[in-house]
Amino acid sequence: MRIDKFLAQSTGLSRKEVHRLIQTGKITLDDEVIKNIGLHVKDDADILLNGFPVEPPRDYYLMLHKPEGFVCSNQDGSHPSVLNFIELPRADEMTICGRLDVDTTGLVLITSDGKWAHRVTSPRHKTGKRYRVVTADPIASSAIDTFAQGLMLNSELKPTLPAELEILSSHEALLTLQEGRYHQVKRMFAAIGNKVVGLHREKIGFITLDDELEPGEYRELTADEVAAI
Repeated sequence: MRIDKFLAQSTGLSRKEVHRLIQTGKITLDDEVIKNIGLHVKDDADILLNGFPVEPPRDYYLMLHKPEGFVCSNQDGSHPSVLNFIELPRADEMTICGRLDVDTTGLVLITSDGKWAHRVTSPRHKTGKRYRVVTADPIASSAIDTFAQGLMLNSELKPTLPAELEILSSHEALLTLQEGRYHQVKRMFAAIGNKVVGLHREKIGFITLDDELEPGEYRELTADEVAAI
């Protein structure tokens, strides 16, 4: 990998900023000052920036506790992105694995690994997503079978995939989906004459939102969590 690309991916600096550091002798490789911006280096190279070691670029796998008021996209004219919480190199280029509405809270997975992100979001991989739902009206017990069979939503050509509904109380339930259509949870409850007034995602596949994460906080996934997708 070229030294300028190595440093840009490792530090989050722009190529222009990296070139300036190289030209001013701020970068060393094995104790030798680097002057050639096209130099190729190995991932285990001993590179220092202003005397401090630079870790090689790597992929990140994160879980974030999304608060209300933030969007799961890189840009939005009205609301800030959840990527604003991520204090890592090139965070603005990371992939948000599936979206939550601006008023929905809970588990969001974020990564720099595009192939892993695809496995999270692709319906073909059947990565279940569990939501805690609060409704305006009591939840009819018949909704369990209705959701399990799949139902047609407005402007859709196919019924929803079978979904698992667990009623916790008159106005609260857990709903597990195998897909992620636009506003799907809200539209499913609207289809049975109810309204969602609170929505929180707790789990994606085998990855459960860490209870210790406050809204807006994140942590790296463990190796087992990454492998579970």
